[in-house]
Amino acid sequence: MAEYEYDLFVIGAGSGGVRAARMSAQYGGRVAVAEHQALGGTCVNVGCVPKKLFVYASEFSHAFSDSAGFGWQNATANFHWPTLRENKNREIERLNAIYKNLLETPGVDIVEGRAVIVDPHTVAVNGREYSCRDILICTGGYPYVPEFPGSEYVINSNDAFFLDELPSSIVVVGGGYIGVEFAGIFNGLGVKTHLVYRGDLFLKAFDQDLRTHLAEEMTKQGVHVHFNEDIESIKKTEQGFDLSLKSGDSLQTGLVMYATGRKPNTHDLGLENTKVSCDSRGYVQVNDALQTAEPSIYALGDVIGRVELTPVAIKEGMALAGNLFKGESNTIDYNNIPTAVFSQPNLGTVGLTEAEARASYDDILIYRSEFRPMKATLSGGSERALMKIIVDASTDKVIGCHMLGDGAGEIIQGLAVAIKCGATKADFDATVGIHPTAAEEFVTMR
Repeated sequence: MAEYEYDLFVIGAGSGGVRAARMSAQYGGRVAVAEHQALGGTCVNVGCVPKKLFVYASEFSHAFSDSAGFGWQNATANFHWPTLRENKNREIERLNAIYKNLLETPGVDIVEGRAVIVDPHTVAVNGREYSCRDILICTGGYPYVPEFPGSEYVINSNDAFFLDELPSSIVVVGGGYIGVEFAGIFNGLGVKTHLVYRGDLFLKAFDQDLRTHLAEEMTKQGVHVHFNEDIESIKKTEQGFDLSLKSGDSLQTGLVMYATGRKPNTHDLGLENTKVSCDSRGYVQVNDALQTAEPSIYALGDVIGRVELTPVAIKEGMALAGNLFKGESNTIDYNNIPTAVFSQPNLGTVGLTEAEARASYDDILIYRSEFRPMKATLSGGSERALMKIIVDASTDKVIGCHMLGDGAGEIIQGLAVAIKCGATKADFDATVGIHPTAAEEFVTMR
């Protein structure tokens, strides 16, 4: 009889947990995964997937506006929020079913309920204990809202996907990618939108030029941006909410959404029954092999707080499955990970920002291009795209690519391959551009 019921028990069926579970089962492991909410985790249910669908919906208003210059007359429409919300729900349900099939096909047992770690080799769910050789923590994170007078009235990013109706106005608080993206979504859907951020400029981890340019473009589109500002209190009124701001000003709005960061889901997980340690922010600490201080317990994804992106969690899940069941020694390379902010316009980036490059290299070259997109010549739009290449002068190696403009994420994905392969500026210059595209600017910058 086997010493343990399972070789691997995964807590959390988000993208990273599902990938680790199903690959481990395909490699011959006896695997179970516990989930107390919907399969797919944050990304599928209340994250990147529904958010991108909402971005698509909000962009139609810009398309209607642009169409007149191309000969379309009376190209207007009325937006119906319940249709978008319910169609989104159906798509998420379809994806939930796909994730269920991904787990069941290789033989992973799905345990519905909230898991608690009893000891280094035991997990309890709904009063039933499961013995396991190894445990994997993939519990992700949750939206954080600080407490202040009136904070009980605000919604978070999870709530935004299920609103009964759209407000006529909204204040979005936060300067990360979630706040910036939702400000664009609500604005595009016709909601009077204010973005409030306590710092002097949002998206602090991104290149300064793109941050500044995005603030200008969002303002052009009608988003009311308030930097170096914060909400001190919220009072409910007959019309909505009355906000008292740090500056002494006030705002009246129909809804307040907070996007002020996320915290790891480690509470009431039973970590105190093990040697697993967390850092000062609550993230589970792991080594390069994703192993905690308890040898039989591993963790990956948002709960470890390294690079909180779905594709990174998937990479980590693949690596760990290979290590546990194929005897491999995989580690994750967190350098040159591309990412996009689905702001309006989109922001895409890979490699070092200009500030990071100046701090790490003795001499760098900056190639920068700002231009009016071809589409705007007939639409009459005032938008401007921005592209930037950062080069190590001593080796000619491209160490950063950044773009703000339509399709930035799609374009940067391809450039990420080139940077991962060590492409030089000469390699970019030798590449023939596709004309007429915005992307060709990356191979014609001089």
